[in-house]
Amino acid sequence: MMKNQYVSWALMGFWLFAQPAAAADISNADTAWLLTATALVLFMTLPGLALFYGGLVRVRNVLSVLMQCFALTALMSLVWFVAGYTLAFGSEGVEQGPWIGDLGNLFLAGISIDGVNGSIPDTLFVMFQMTFAVITPALIVGGFAERMRFSAMLVFSTAWLLLVYAPICHWVWGGGWLGDMGLQDFAGGTVVHITAAVAALVAAMVMGPRRGFGSVAMPPHNLTMTVTGAGMLWVGWFGFNAGSAVAADKSAAMAMLVTHLSAACGALSWMAMEWIRHGKPSVLGIVTGMVAGLGTITPASGSVGPAAAVVIGLSAGVVCYFATMTLKNKLKIDDSLDVFPVHGVGGILGTLLAGVFCSTQLGIFSGNGFSDGIDSIAGQVSVQLTGVVATFAYTAVASWVLLKLVDVMIGLRVDEEDETVGLDLVLHDERGYDL
Repeated sequence: MMKNQYVSWALMGFWLFAQPAAAADISNADTAWLLTATALVLFMTLPGLALFYGGLVRVRNVLSVLMQCFALTALMSLVWFVAGYTLAFGSEGVEQGPWIGDLGNLFLAGISIDGVNGSIPDTLFVMFQMTFAVITPALIVGGFAERMRFSAMLVFSTAWLLLVYAPICHWVWGGGWLGDMGLQDFAGGTVVHITAAVAALVAAMVMGPRRGFGSVAMPPHNLTMTVTGAGMLWVGWFGFNAGSAVAADKSAAMAMLVTHLSAACGALSWMAMEWIRHGKPSVLGIVTGMVAGLGTITPASGSVGPAAAVVIGLSAGVVCYFATMTLKNKLKIDDSLDVFPVHGVGGILGTLLAGVFCSTQLGIFSGNGFSDGIDSIAGQVSVQLTGVVATFAYTAVASWVLLKLVDVMIGLRVDEEDETVGLDLVLHDERGYDL
């Protein structure tokens, strides 16, 4: 009798011991935070970026921008489901090559409800990364706004996600060669901001300027809409950066803090530059500076401390301000909504400064614990520079080729008469306002 009782106790003890281990595979806290962060990143595109961009264009093109952001959200989600995810991250249990992921997760075939990625469900990781794949092509819209055919935009964006975004995402986050080198890109300085900005710059150069650029004033038609979208971007960016910790932990908390500080400093430094140079600060300037601060801290948000974030944000506002003036006034390139000088220059600056401020040798500017194993600031900056150059060069060449192919296939640009009438009526047979 006693022997059977001991066996029962042993079995019960084994069962009790085993239960927490199984449950511990997935953290409810991490899962809850990543669910929230995923919703916040999607909120950045719809309605945040859509409203931000929509207010910046002329009244006859507002619906076209909103439509592009909305359509890209839907289409890029499906492209990610079909092949984007597996090209970027490959499949579990398969050693990934340096350039591209394997095809084991085509149509998310290997993703099940029971799958675990770290401390969160596989399905949640797929969805979180999907929101990044959505907003990156949407950022490019600003480079060709008010003149690109809707059909051409859809074809180009689909090919671009598979042939540009997914490979570079793999290089950095999916087990590829830049990640193996030790590139510090916590939330997408290279993967998101440099890729989108370089593609936007190439598109602006390939398509040429809008009709009347440089001789006709093209002010934003609704700054109230733009400021509303900017506020949504600021809030949504907490999911973008702090969510990239993929856990509800101290790294996520620090990423959120430095993100907010950099945004604030970027807004104030851009505002100060306008005030000094033009005598008055503008609403457009302060919200653009905020976006510059957010884009610049993005790659560094997991590896720097608060004091460094202040320096990065202040630098972003000044450097991106001058980059915007240079691109438009001196180079005469019609990057319609300043994607390259804000996101591209900011992404490059932030990626390089991440290599500086992640070092523990810099006192109050030190990193937040991600600097172990870094021999010197110069060594890490050289890795960061390699990532910037590789991302820039590959994106520029691939985007140029894709744009030329789409132009041959269906044509990139609407004709002059359609551009004068406006894309809202020509492409969608609707008006943004009917007052």
